Amino acid sequence: MEKLYLLTIPIVIGIVTGAFLAFIPEPVDDSKILTSSRLIENGSPILGDSNAPITILEWGDYQCTFCYKFHQNTLNIILEEHIKTGKVKLVFKDFPLNGPDSIIAAEAAYCADDQEKYWQYHDELYKNWGGERTGWITRESLDRFASTVNLNLVEFNKCLDSHKYQNRVNALYEFGKEVGIDATPSFLVFNDQKIIKIRGNQPLEVFLKTFDEL
Repeated sequence: MEKLYLLTIPIVIGIVTGAFLAFIPEPVDDSKILTSSRLIENGSPILGDSNAPITILEWGDYQCTFCYKFHQNTLNIILEEHIKTGKVKLVFKDFPLNGPDSIIAAEAAYCADDQEKYWQYHDELYKNWGGERTGWITRESLDRFASTVNLNLVEFNKCLDSHKYQNRVNALYEFGKEVGIDATPSFLVFNDQKIIKIRGNQPLEVFLKTFDEL
């Protein structure tokens, strides 16, 4: 029994180490395509101080389970301690992996932005998250969320009916693939000198470590 125990230890250590390495943020090659302005343009309005030295660019899908978990947990702490204090700003870009419902939800958020309520609508979508590909995103539910944040429903539905922002959402998805995004949520955290990629809904400590490295 003692020999078996001793043989098992290196295997366990290897597994634990491998899991830890999977969570280490990845430096990103700072090529011309990854300038700060190029990364930010065409995304959401900036949340926080536009002059904050560090930017979190989140790539997400409104049906994504781990995007929902990030917004319900880690983001709240980052918002209170880093965004509201002017240290960090947040930009959201759509990476709709879960089909047409994710695309129309993203379009709806930009229609809300026409009435200067992007973040209110964005938050309402995540507050009412109902799973992946479960049918919770419908025109009725999108209108309900619009009413909750006091949008003009006539203008909102006119925007949705015309698919005013469909090309924008599709272009964001293609740009995401171009810069190496392949899952949601994914994050590019950067300043003017360095870009670090975080893949998945990682613990707060991973984000804090990333801030310290920038």
